[in-house]
Amino acid sequence: MSTARVDSEWNHTAALLAQIANAHRDPKKGRAHKPDDYHPLRARRSSGGIPITKKNIGMLKKIFIREDRHGRRQ
Repeated sequence: MSTARVDSEWNHTAALLAQIANAHRDPKKGRAHKPDDYHPLRARRSSGGIPITKKNIGMLKKIFIREDRHGRRQ
């Protein structure tokens, strides 16, 4: 029952956020926003980004994990 209430409240909030975003968007620069774009409980469609694999995980480690001059993670 509590999950239904949370979902209902997010439906309301997401609709308001989409309406505000659409009021301030440039119609020439993209599509209209939908409430599902702002609803955290809705499944998101893939954005077509780069999938994380074993081959490219090293690149992410270099970007997000700092190491000192001795190679130790900080």
